[in-house]
Amino acid sequence: MAAQEAGSRRWWGLAGIALGVSMIVVDTTIVNVITASVIDDLDITSSQTQWIQESYAITFAALLLVLGRLADLVGARRIFTAGLVVFGVTSLLAGLAPNGTVLILARFLQGTGGAMLLPTSLSLLNQTFTGKARGQAFALWGSTIGAATAVGPVIGGWLSEHASWRWAFGINVPLVVLVVFLTMTFIDPSPRTRARIDAPSALLSVVGLAALAFGLVEGRSYGWVTSIKTFDLFGYAWTSNPSPVFVALVAGVLVLAVFTWRQIRLSRPGASREPLMNTRLFAIPSFRNGNIAIVIIGLGEFGIIAVLPLWLQFTLNYSALQAGVALLPLALGSFFASGLSFGLQAKLSALDLVRLGLALEALALAGLGVVAATTSAPWWAIAIALFGYGIGVGFATAQVTNVVLADVPASDAGSGSAIQSTFRQLGSALGIAVLTTVFYSVLGKDVKSGLADSGLPHAQIDQFANAVTQSAGAVIQPFAANPATAQVADAARDAMANGVAIASWIAAGLLALGVLATVLIPAQAAGAGDQDGQHHEPMDEDRAGEPSR
Repeated sequence: MAAQEAGSRRWWGLAGIALGVSMIVVDTTIVNVITASVIDDLDITSSQTQWIQESYAITFAALLLVLGRLADLVGARRIFTAGLVVFGVTSLLAGLAPNGTVLILARFLQGTGGAMLLPTSLSLLNQTFTGKARGQAFALWGSTIGAATAVGPVIGGWLSEHASWRWAFGINVPLVVLVVFLTMTFIDPSPRTRARIDAPSALLSVVGLAALAFGLVEGRSYGWVTSIKTFDLFGYAWTSNPSPVFVALVAGVLVLAVFTWRQIRLSRPGASREPLMNTRLFAIPSFRNGNIAIVIIGLGEFGIIAVLPLWLQFTLNYSALQAGVALLPLALGSFFASGLSFGLQAKLSALDLVRLGLALEALALAGLGVVAATTSAPWWAIAIALFGYGIGVGFATAQVTNVVLADVPASDAGSGSAIQSTFRQLGSALGIAVLTTVFYSVLGKDVKSGLADSGLPHAQIDQFANAVTQSAGAVIQPFAANPATAQVADAARDAMANGVAIASWIAAGLLALGVLATVLIPAQAAGAGDQDGQHHEPMDEDRAGEPSR
């Protein structure tokens, strides 16, 4: 009876962890849908609009390593709970923001809360579950990420049409209260490691990752090498060359190189200080090669989601809510895979499920590219492709994390989780940068070629192409309503469909490369989730434990 009660408690704890993770994922995607309502209400500039969208992602990526290591030192449950409080307070601030400046500040701070939640959620799963149950818990965790990615636009679309954009943030407050209750009630206190965070390492990590994330996220907007528009944040403007993106990317690489050198030195036996990132973890084959695979997988896995809503709304004439609903098959497929994986775990290893998931994702995105190649793509064909894609995400996203963390010692669980989360985040940022750059390049080029025989002057054709790309397709419908520019709208729809098709095929190719990358992961990691020996009994968070290494 006691064992049954303990089992029930941990699944309730998993519900809290999954709900907490879903909030941070939803807040990544929901803003894209409510942007128009925010612009109308707060009368913000296009530069402010961009920062409302991107500030969260940049802060999130920058703080993952520091906060993951902090979780090792003070306890994952404490950091997870503190992250919930930060996320709730900053969500309230965002929902009540009187102007764009306050909203941008709130989004920066929200990213801090998100960075406290993601790596610690993984640590708590490793701490709470062992054996077969661990694989099942990771399956549900991964399915939550896939589903939340698709659910965000639905919630945002409904709120923008029927309520207020402010509720996109306000809804987090009662959810935070619920998750805090579930976490504190059903998750045991976490083990701690006696050490201190190396301040220079923390500074190098934050600056390097922030610069790299900014460069990857904003490259298309500000120019990869030369400035194509003014960089403006809190009144500071950058108009000179090279572009701020180029400077940020170079600075990020250099700073992270220094950071890595310092971590290697501090990870040596007998070093005077503890490293922020224990590079000895990379001696573990499953951890090292799994993280390589995660970067490659991140390149193709979620970049396509950044452009699909544009295609649905501006080419297929879906409303914001309809576009969100069209993505729901992805969520359904992800949850379907979660349930299916419970039975498959008896026949397939975690590594097998990763490979199966990636293969399904690649096939589904290749099929989506075929469907998108026409401007009149039927809804059911889109749904089938996204459902298959969701099944792949449900298998791969969860189990690759299970494989990577399988052999990481409990004393480094927070740091290990943060490292793999950082690799995933940077891989996704690079994937989004690549796919959106390809999409917009195809969009501008195809609009021009589509109008080449229209008899319009070249200068006017260039003007129309720039208008379509700069608005991300939003001008298509106004152009279509005006008989004088209807041919421009037709050319833009064809171009957008072709851009999505090519982006889908590239993403499929990257995921196929991800399947090949999993060959590097050793076969013994195939049994990830059966590492019962890696599980350490939790200790009271009010007492510091000695490091196990």
